[in-house]
Amino acid sequence: MSDHNASENTGPNASRPVVGKLDEKDLPEAARIVRLAFGTFLGAPDPETFWADRDYVYGRQRAAHVASFGATLDGKLVGSNFATNWESVGFFGPSVRPDLQERGIARALLAKTMEQFDTWETRHVGLFTFSDSAKHIALYQKYGFYARFLTAIMSARTMRQAAGGWLRFSDLSQAQREEALQSCRDVADTVYPGLDLSGEIGATHAQGLGDIVLVEGGRGIVAFAVCHYGPRSEAGADTCFVKFGAVRDGRSAEHDYLRLLDACEALAIAAGMSNCWLVRTWHATKPIGISSPADFGAKFRA
Repeated sequence: MSDHNASENTGPNASRPVVGKLDEKDLPEAARIVRLAFGTFLGAPDPETFWADRDYVYGRQRAAHVASFGATLDGKLVGSNFATNWESVGFFGPSVRPDLQERGIARALLAKTMEQFDTWETRHVGLFTFSDSAKHIALYQKYGFYARFLTAIMSARTMRQAAGGWLRFSDLSQAQREEALQSCRDVADTVYPGLDLSGEIGATHAQGLGDIVLVEGGRGIVAFAVCHYGPRSEAGADTCFVKFGAVRDGRSAEHDYLRLLDACEALAIAAGMSNCWLVRTWHATKPIGISSPADFGAKFRA
């Protein structure tokens, strides 16, 4: 946390969480808390080393389209939250030290996060949580979120197969990338008005977290997917993670969707990854009634 925020965490309110912007120096502890929180909840034998081969902190902290918050108790970092801005759509997910739960830390983080979405004027906000945890669901309901879909986490071993008609964003010239970004905005807008993955695409490319699959059709780019791969990313070692995908609405959408899946698998193979996984649909969203921005799953198994 910044010196200003840390200094506030003194006096009679020292036992209450104080939330402010997350600083670069807080990242190692924030990453440890993420591993510890999820590893403990999921019953990992050594929570401290859980997800040691992937990153959910550094890449998001350094992305311009993400706002990061840290919570302190008595001057020590005890939790964090990352709010992602996809223009009209946003999502988030807090993590808190397991031994300090029920202390109002998550609520303090969520209150600050909701203020950020209000500032961004985000129209649709969603999150992933555990469908079998009444505690998690009850917490998010306090902020207007309600469970809508079960989330299928799906994976497959990659197989060597041909996939034509697709491009890698990293192979394009600067001028071509600008054109591709506009095309991706156009595709995303057919899924939900104002949805824009430009920031996510830019951060993935600039930080070397993976690549973006671009599927071509009769009207230019008809589908795209933001993919992470490798241990510095959100995917993990030997894995390609399809973080987001969208297909232009229209008569060829189903066919283009299958082509996009093939292209994602081809990217995984090209990057030397033997596993490919994705998350099919959102689990909890504010109740405004839209379908999932990324609805994968036809050729992947749970």
